[in-house]
Amino acid sequence: MTETSPLNRVRAAALVLPESAEKVSHGQPSFFVADRQFAQFRDDHHGDGMTVVCVKTADADQQAMLIEANPAVYSRPSYLGASGWVAMDLGGDVDWALVEDRIARSWELAAPRRLLEAGGR
Repeated sequence: MTETSPLNRVRAAALVLPESAEKVSHGQPSFFVADRQFAQFRDDHHGDGMTVVCVKTADADQQAMLIEANPAVYSRPSYLGASGWVAMDLGGDVDWALVEDRIARSWELAAPRRLLEAGGR
């Protein structure tokens, strides 16, 4: 992957967050804080032809609202969707500021209280 590849952009956004780490989970580059996953990069996952980053949402209502408001960007990812996660499409003209913000919000949902109380991101 090149320096500006989608994976490297996601990696940079995730690893700048406090105590974040990258691990392979279910064959996918995934990002964790305190052993809690907050982002997963997928490229052609099970042959779907898509490049996405999956991130947590606050709940099923927020997940549904994001997908309904912008189905060109958000979708319900396989496996993680049942837990309220969304996939963000990284193909085409990507709003990287939005992607970086959603990754950071996902980190906040996964981070332990001690990190949030210390000022978070």
